[in-house]
Amino acid sequence: MTVMAPEPVQFPKSFDSPPVIILGGGSNALSVARSLGREGIKVYAINQPTEHICSSRYAHRIPLPGDEEVDRLKFLLGPESDPLKGSVLLACDDPAIELIAKNRAALAARFLLDESNPDVQLLMLDKYATYKLADEADVPTPKHWVAKSVADVQRLENELVYPLLVKPFVSHVFQERFGKKFKVVSNCEELIDAFKAVADAGIECMLVEQLQGPDELCCSYYTYLDEQGNALFDFTKRVYRRIPSNMGRGTFHKTEWNPRVRELSLKLLKHSKLRGLACVEFRMDLKDNELKLIENNARFTAANGLVAASGFDLGKFVYNRLTGQPLPAMKEYKLDLSLWDPMEDLKAFLALRREGQLSFGQWLRTVMRRHTMIYFAWDDPKPTLLHEYREIRGLICRRMGRVLDPIKRRMPNVFPLSPGEGRVRAKA
Repeated sequence: MTVMAPEPVQFPKSFDSPPVIILGGGSNALSVARSLGREGIKVYAINQPTEHICSSRYAHRIPLPGDEEVDRLKFLLGPESDPLKGSVLLACDDPAIELIAKNRAALAARFLLDESNPDVQLLMLDKYATYKLADEADVPTPKHWVAKSVADVQRLENELVYPLLVKPFVSHVFQERFGKKFKVVSNCEELIDAFKAVADAGIECMLVEQLQGPDELCCSYYTYLDEQGNALFDFTKRVYRRIPSNMGRGTFHKTEWNPRVRELSLKLLKHSKLRGLACVEFRMDLKDNELKLIENNARFTAANGLVAASGFDLGKFVYNRLTGQPLPAMKEYKLDLSLWDPMEDLKAFLALRREGQLSFGQWLRTVMRRHTMIYFAWDDPKPTLLHEYREIRGLICRRMGRVLDPIKRRMPNVFPLSPGEGRVRAKA
């Protein structure tokens, strides 16, 4: 079968304002696209076709042959992107941060790039390097160890505490391979098995104490650091639920002011000399009631919609700064606003209820309020509707597959096996 190359986008011959190219991302990319698109700014997305931003009325997808990093870079530095010279280039995921940081000089010759210290951005993608910077800055971290081999793990056995995270140095590489941010283990035997699997994949990792307690112990600080390292605004929020609990994406957030989070975050950020956007995540350790660093993201995050709804429109702030326009006021934001992902939060509630941690009444009281939705917007409903259609279709197909599989095995003449099924049956 011949694979047809995607048709190139027909770019306008001129733009009223510099357009924006958004690399990667999920809900954060969608939020930035809506924010800028509503201002009449042309937004282009380089992303997988199933991502929400690619079906938004406020964005136009640039299709690439494989959307791999090499294709992104080839397009951005090649003649195909000539009509977009002078555009603002924004990163909404870690691979995009890495691509821009490693090719900053070449990209800066063609596009407007956000304030950055590329070396520090790359360090912040490395979780172990981030923890080392935190230790130097006297910012508390969970207990952590580095092991290069199974022998190292065995030597550390008496020091380790469980449950324990087998956490990669670079999250997005690990996530592509294992479909999650880290592995959780509860004893030495599980640890060795997990460590071997990660080592066999060629991924460096560290061992990190898993802090216990509910997700509402997680909180974050957002700011923007200018050329001199000055924090241009302060914003804090808290996560209340995740799916899966204690490791997944947040499904319910609220804006809350936390001066201790700000204090610790700025210690890390000023010591590291990071520039541009920053989001530092902490979690309360119930053993000593001290906040411990989880990670730092030098980009827009999944909760960007909440930050914007509260009064700090980061997309517009960065765009105006790069294009020399007046900056939006970033002095005060609205407290007690919430960001909600209804379907995923329902799953989070059901999991917590099974564990006896949350009743229906308690959950209902938290969600019976006005929210900013993580994906849905009345003026741009298509991304949510299309996503839910795909989810429902996938669920029906999976259920039908489970119903039909036993029948297909009993009646092979009526339901011929596919080539893949035939190979599996032959091996069995």
